[in-house]
Amino acid sequence: MALKKNPDGRDFIQQRYVLSTMGFMALAIGYVQRFCLSLAITEMAEQSHHTVHQNAKFGTVCPDSRSFGNTTHFKKEMEFDWDEKTQGLVLSSFFWGYVVTQMPGGMLADKYGGKATLGLGMLFSSIGTIITPVVARSYGPDALIILRLIIGLAQGPLYPAMSRLLASWVPVEERGRLGSLVFAGAQVGNVASMQLGGFLMRYTNSWTSVFYAFGVFGIFWLMFWFVLIYNHPNRHPFISQREKQYLNRAIDTVDPDDGKLSIPWKSIATSAPVWGLIIVQIGHDWGLFTIITDLPKYMKSVLKFSVVENGLLSGLPYIVMWLVAMGSGFIVDSMLSSQYFTVTCIRKTFVTIASVGPALGIVAASYSGCDKVLAVASFTIGMGLMGTFVPSLKVNALDLSPNYAGTLMAIVGTIGCLSGVIAPYIVGIMVPNSSMEEWRDVFWLSAAILIATNLLFLQYGSGNVQPWNEKANRQYKNSDINNENNTDSILKPL
Repeated sequence: MALKKNPDGRDFIQQRYVLSTMGFMALAIGYVQRFCLSLAITEMAEQSHHTVHQNAKFGTVCPDSRSFGNTTHFKKEMEFDWDEKTQGLVLSSFFWGYVVTQMPGGMLADKYGGKATLGLGMLFSSIGTIITPVVARSYGPDALIILRLIIGLAQGPLYPAMSRLLASWVPVEERGRLGSLVFAGAQVGNVASMQLGGFLMRYTNSWTSVFYAFGVFGIFWLMFWFVLIYNHPNRHPFISQREKQYLNRAIDTVDPDDGKLSIPWKSIATSAPVWGLIIVQIGHDWGLFTIITDLPKYMKSVLKFSVVENGLLSGLPYIVMWLVAMGSGFIVDSMLSSQYFTVTCIRKTFVTIASVGPALGIVAASYSGCDKVLAVASFTIGMGLMGTFVPSLKVNALDLSPNYAGTLMAIVGTIGCLSGVIAPYIVGIMVPNSSMEEWRDVFWLSAAILIATNLLFLQYGSGNVQPWNEKANRQYKNSDINNENNTDSILKPL
């Protein structure tokens, strides 16, 4: 982290970089806890089919080194006897809760700040992750579904609260690279849940280890979060005067700790750019959540990868996605600095790459047959290009309204993540036998949704600050002026 000299001679760490680093870790931990079950469930419950070659009844799955004739010899007996529909419910139940608390979380973050809103949510998420093995073993799938719903409730405020903090701390000219740093934490979390999860399960010989390790790490991170993070530069006791003055000049937002914001619901509900953002978020979430929750199952049930190979290769697309996100963040900031491109043009260009690239990649993977190298390469390149959504789609709510970024992100996330509720369940219904042909239909559906929603964003999306955001700034300043006048009148002698 860069150090700056304050006029009084002391060194200060620039606190917006501290916030960005801690925010990166928040997203990484949240996604690890959210999706580690996607890999663990492949070692908890067996797939429903027992054939390895093409036949009229089941379709195509690839042979593996343990296959003889038409029968698969599995290495071990699975602990739970859950069919594909039950597994789909377990995987999607997180999003049932996640949908519910995004709106309240965003409103609380806008009104009272994102620090406590995010921190308390991550506390309950970490505790829920730690107790997952006990609940699954002692009380069965129904109780696990309820627990995952609760973890979803806890993580609902994650994006809205983080967006509100960034709106108060990150100037628009730094939003590409610092926004990419923070939101790329999601890709690092995906990688950790897949790759570290695979190693933990392989070398501890237990699927329970991923939940204990990732849950405890979340508790450890929280101790630093509550000490180091503050809602607004004006409230931070460790910030240098130089950085505070710079941020106050560069960012014109209302301090949430003052509690003076009134949310313009009608203006938000009738805003075409807001609806453009909501629609493209639906498409993005459908494609992303389908791959995150179900790629490990495809790798194992169709391509026949072992748990370690599954973890490594399922995580590979997210490594590339993270690298693309970080690189494109710097490109976006450079394009803005050049003043040759508008914010709207940049956002639409990078959102389009993030939609078309994955659509082509996952369809290509579905036609790669049993060529494992080609399948992994197609998934990796296609999903890697989705990384351009970080400095575009993920920061667009901050573009439209810095003052209401938490509420706006909550609205967008709530409606968008309905995809996370529906997609795993739909996939479970579409792939009862986990054959290659069934999965191809799944990937075609995801590609169609990605392309269609992107076209609507090109029509209605924007990168400009909306008028109803500026109205809040005027009201806030007028309120301060009135308070000063009242104070003056009290102090004046009669």
